[in-house]
Amino acid sequence: MRSGPAGAPAVPLRDLILPAAAMTTVVAAANVLVQHPVEAFGLQDKLTWGAFAYPFAFLVTDLTNRRFGPSAARRAVYIGFALAVALSVAVATPRIALASGTAFLLGQLLDVAVFSRLRRMAWWRAPLAASVAGSAIDTALFFSIAFAGVSEMSAPVYFAGLAVVPLWISLAAYDFAVKLAFAGLLLAPYGALMGAVRPFEGVPTRR
Repeated sequence: MRSGPAGAPAVPLRDLILPAAAMTTVVAAANVLVQHPVEAFGLQDKLTWGAFAYPFAFLVTDLTNRRFGPSAARRAVYIGFALAVALSVAVATPRIALASGTAFLLGQLLDVAVFSRLRRMAWWRAPLAASVAGSAIDTALFFSIAFAGVSEMSAPVYFAGLAVVPLWISLAAYDFAVKLAFAGLLLAPYGALMGAVRPFEGVPTRR
């Protein structure tokens, strides 16, 4: 049998099916929702509904990392990446699928790396820092690849009433703000699930 870090047995693929499927579902949903602005309260040039779906991918990755360790979490990310890109081509435009796949892969791998570095610290530090770091690169990559140069997404809008910027930059900035808020809010379900998702035996963590 193959071994993981520190001689621990490799995590069976069947154990990664659920987290990979959850990641795929979240990303596909976000790719559909990002094409729909939030019309309420005059937020159409500030937010899309995708901003409220995607942060859950980081929750899935962090719980997978906590339970199975970084090597298995990266495997789940690779599986989720392949499935999400294939599904996104069917539910979104090819450009959005490409942007989503690139942003997802690099953002989630950064999340895994940051979480692994901080997992021995207080329980909330690793998921919070990992989600913030992953969200930053995910947002920058997704919006620039998906929408930069697209005429309807480059229309000038006022950002925070201070400057005129292309629409996609305004959307990216507010999207990141929502992800920052969710990075804090999702600590609640992460903390609630800690008892059920015991930590990876190869790397001790503090509760």
